[in-house]
Amino acid sequence: MSWENSGMQALIPIINRVQDAFTQLGTSVNFELPQIAVVGGQSAGKSSVLENFVGKDFLPRGSGIVTRRPLILQLIQDRNEYAEFLHKKGHRYVDFDAVRKEIEDETDRVTGQNKGISPHPINLRVFSPHVLNLTLIDLPGLTKVPVGDQPADIETQIKDMIMTYITRETCLILAVTPANSDLATSDALKLAKEVDPQGLRTIGVLTKLDLMDEGTDARDILENRLFALRRGYVGVVNRGQKDINSRKDIKSQLDAERKFFISHPSYRHMADKMGTQHLQQTLNLQLTNHIRDTLPALRDSLQKKLFSMEKEVAEFKNYQPNDPSRKAKALMQMVQQFTGDIERSIEGSGGKNVNTNELSGGARINRLFHERFPFEIVKMDIDEKELRKKIQVVIRNIHGIRVGLFTPDMAFEMIAKEQISRLKEPSLKCVDLVVNELAAVVRQCAETMVRFPRLRDEVERIVVTNMREREQNAKLQIAQIVDFELAYMNTNHEDFIGFSNAEAKASQGQSSKKNLGNQVIRKGWLSVHNISFVRGSKDCWFVLTSDSLSWYKDDEEKEKKYMLPLDGIKLRDLESGFMSRQHKFSLFYPDGKNIYKDYKQLELGCNNLDEVDAWKASFLRAGVYPEKVKAPEDESSDTVEDTSSMDPQLERQVETIRNLVDSYMRIIVKSIKDLVPKAVMHLIVNQVSAFVREELLMNLYQVDQDSLMEESQAEAQKRDDMLRMYHACKEALRIISEVNMSNLDALPPPMPTPDYRNNGPSPSMGGPPGGMPRIDQMSMQPRPAPAPPGGRPAPMPPRPGPGGPPPPGMRPPPGGPGFGAGPPLIPTRAPTPNGAAPMIPARPARPY
Repeated sequence: MSWENSGMQALIPIINRVQDAFTQLGTSVNFELPQIAVVGGQSAGKSSVLENFVGKDFLPRGSGIVTRRPLILQLIQDRNEYAEFLHKKGHRYVDFDAVRKEIEDETDRVTGQNKGISPHPINLRVFSPHVLNLTLIDLPGLTKVPVGDQPADIETQIKDMIMTYITRETCLILAVTPANSDLATSDALKLAKEVDPQGLRTIGVLTKLDLMDEGTDARDILENRLFALRRGYVGVVNRGQKDINSRKDIKSQLDAERKFFISHPSYRHMADKMGTQHLQQTLNLQLTNHIRDTLPALRDSLQKKLFSMEKEVAEFKNYQPNDPSRKAKALMQMVQQFTGDIERSIEGSGGKNVNTNELSGGARINRLFHERFPFEIVKMDIDEKELRKKIQVVIRNIHGIRVGLFTPDMAFEMIAKEQISRLKEPSLKCVDLVVNELAAVVRQCAETMVRFPRLRDEVERIVVTNMREREQNAKLQIAQIVDFELAYMNTNHEDFIGFSNAEAKASQGQSSKKNLGNQVIRKGWLSVHNISFVRGSKDCWFVLTSDSLSWYKDDEEKEKKYMLPLDGIKLRDLESGFMSRQHKFSLFYPDGKNIYKDYKQLELGCNNLDEVDAWKASFLRAGVYPEKVKAPEDESSDTVEDTSSMDPQLERQVETIRNLVDSYMRIIVKSIKDLVPKAVMHLIVNQVSAFVREELLMNLYQVDQDSLMEESQAEAQKRDDMLRMYHACKEALRIISEVNMSNLDALPPPMPTPDYRNNGPSPSMGGPPGGMPRIDQMSMQPRPAPAPPGGRPAPMPPRPGPGGPPPPGMRPPPGGPGFGAGPPLIPTRAPTPNGAAPMIPARPARPY
């Protein structure tokens, strides 16, 4: 182990402790811890590779899916040899047959005995002097066909489980593939390619090299020339089924594996880079490097998570669920927050909690007052022909047997009162709509009390009960408003047309339609569904005026598509088609003529019902009324004469009464539109807000406080999970803080080379076997010459320079002193006794 950096080797146990910190506290690891996932098909040799690492038989074996839960295997170098499960912490297993039995029992405990799988991992630690620090996750083998009672989608379940691990960027993939199968069809490499297309995180392992057909080998793959991976391939030879049945010792197998690679002609040149021992060293080094690279990001993630939970955890530091003072304080805070939320929702607020997706609270109530309520009033408008027929019948009945010379004012009063009484229905419907919206606001604001479900239900019950009481009173008061209008007909109103003006208007035959000019009523986007210039549906920009409907290509209103006059057009609702989320309505002519080109109707749509109601109200202002459902014809109606048989005098009286009713109804409708919203606000909305602000807390104190402030099990579990996560993150940060990052950067091991054909040392091992230092760790400075036998190093002669005497045995520079620096001089050889060749001194021994 001399090739390892002790500081680096401490990283794997650090990550193991971090993982245990989350597991022991019952919290799932939501962070991407650096790890190695073992992936391969069934019978690919994954279990044998792991057992070779440990040197013991301890994994379940059999046919079909044997590994049915992820096994987190932590190999820890220790002087003693034993195993320990995290779910049985403190219980040491010396007999590894008992380890296998415990894995099988723990798997069956969660998954049952029907060969099902589970994503909940089993944590196993193996302490041994024969292992390197390493952590691997053994995943279920990929399968194609369900076995026994396995579900039909077992292949998808296993693949999804594997993907949850290998999709993480911090996970290295150990792709185990048998060499006696086609590598192009390897399930492990296929999955690795999906999540790691460049092969940066994948380590290939070839098993069953000794079972390949004679005359074939995997040299091209192991030399990384075929299906190249950035981290390369390692070949291993495991025990066969016959060896396992005969209980062949793993140590003997490792010796046989070594002999196989040394003696095989295709692998002998890379024998030191093959085998289980080299694979273990490679994984140890690469996992260590990987941890070193990802540790700063992991520490940042833990710090961010811890900081985000600080505020919530601060509320529970001294948490006592049964403390009466705490319950009273929490009740006060909840009610105050609920009251503030109610007021902000109704009155409006510029705070951070404003809904940006749809109208809510007070905005929806405002829309009910100014769009939905007027729409409901206009919808009750009767057919003009039917109204004139009623006026004719009333005038004739009032005149009786006499011929009427004057227009009877009683006819106006009877027809006007009949129309006024019909205003009760839309007025009371407005109350229902507002109450429903207010109840939705109460439910939404009460969700802040979700921690205390009994308190939330009690608050909703008290407030809604009070609201219903206010609703009944408001309906009585609003009905009285209509009764007030029926009680006295104020024909002296300044806006009333009067009899003289009505008769003059009737004589002139003026239309009673209000002239709005060509003012713009509404603009917006609508989807057109049945026009040929769009395929399917397309959004266009529509402009509605009092006379026409125009649509454009966009809201710049430069390219007009068409302009449709509104005279005689009606409106009807359409049912949304299957799989359609839009609400639609259409425009059409009642007589059946084409409204646009060859189309009988123009189908328009909006994304929500609120927009549809707003457009309907706008069309009503423009005089486009909804289609009326025709009532079944009554035979008794034949007794009424057709209006076409009226004499001119009766026709003039009918027109006069019609003008009077229309003028007076405009006054009444204007008053109702103004008074009903005011009454609803005063009698319901404002009263409910005052009740919540002043009396809600008093009503809550009349209920048992212990049951009222009982915390829900879901919230208690959520709080416990948050506290566990907080302490787990805190413990993980404490563990990581023990790592000195400056020491880790001192000797960064290199990434393994993808080509094994070079003759240099194995980078995946960190250096050649036998404890030789790596080339990249050697100093690139030149070594000084060895000292002579006397112990003193030889003195370095000074470099000759201008003005200095030449060193002994050196010729002076040409030109004499002061001539300047010339070319370097060649020293003369010193004379030797008897003219013999000089002796070369023996090289002193290098001190180590």
